[in-house]
Amino acid sequence: MMFKEQIDALRVSFTEELAAARTKEMLEAVRVAYLGKKGPVNDLMKGLRDMTPEERKEAGQLVNTFKGEAETAINEKGRVLEQEALESAIRSAKKFNPTLPSSEDRGSYHPITLIARDVEEIFTTMGFTVEDYVEVTDDYHCFEALNIPKHHPARDMQDTYYIENGQLLKTHTSAAQNHIMKKYGAPLRAIFPGRCFRNEAIDACHENTFFQMEGMMIDKDISISNLIYFMKTMLSAVFGEELMVRLRPGFFPFTEPGFELDISCTICKGRGCPSCKNTGWLELCPCGMIHPNVLREGGIDPEVYTGFAFGLGMTRLAMMKYGVKDIRDFNSGNLRALSQFENE
Repeated sequence: MMFKEQIDALRVSFTEELAAARTKEMLEAVRVAYLGKKGPVNDLMKGLRDMTPEERKEAGQLVNTFKGEAETAINEKGRVLEQEALESAIRSAKKFNPTLPSSEDRGSYHPITLIARDVEEIFTTMGFTVEDYVEVTDDYHCFEALNIPKHHPARDMQDTYYIENGQLLKTHTSAAQNHIMKKYGAPLRAIFPGRCFRNEAIDACHENTFFQMEGMMIDKDISISNLIYFMKTMLSAVFGEELMVRLRPGFFPFTEPGFELDISCTICKGRGCPSCKNTGWLELCPCGMIHPNVLREGGIDPEVYTGFAFGLGMTRLAMMKYGVKDIRDFNSGNLRALSQFENE
């Protein structure tokens, strides 16, 4: 049989077998049978070396043409089979019926969402309004309006994420204080929960993304005793029991005096663990009396009004309430862990 007749016969048999392929597996078998190492195309290529140069040139063109046609046909047939499989799956899929009850497990809220709702409800019953504030703010609201001018050493306490346009991701919910004071004036009672960002080293009790809840109360004759009362009332309501707390001096440019409010670690019961850095206490709430400069910047006369402010760590509060030992679990996206917190 002449070489061209061999190619023609090969083309006929290939076309018949390709048409009979109904699955990807059958298509792959055709490809291997004709274009594989043991297939007829490879055998024909080997036979070229026994031909004269003129014969080799013509025969080589015939083989390469057939090989190219076969590869193109196989690829096209593969796309056709994929489309047919997709259409078949759509046809066989069950119709969606929104009236049928779900067979899936119940969804769940994030634990920080649950704790935020609890705290918001508690403060609302005590006459506080719930406000919202942006996550991207400017230097004035995050620092300068809080008595933290440029080059103030307190800025070194917060590793801030700055944006190229000159704005920044808020490092604390205190960034909303000036906005709220100018919005309501005095007297006022307000809380404003939000997400905060700091470029910190991550460990069991530190994250670079965390949640706080800022609170302020401004009126005539407000004192530290008012601050302690509201914080102890809130914590007792959240945990359903009286908690051991301690108030120790703390430095914050926007308070005078300033304090750190700690609670006894509910995970280790005060014995010491990684979550509380083996101290038995967990820093929960920087707080204090609002600095006169901050009141004045917010348009409130510090000679007439005083007030307290606090920055409640919602993420750490959730750790304590639900016994979560590692703060990183909250941002992990691990549904197996987070689905334990059912809707309430």
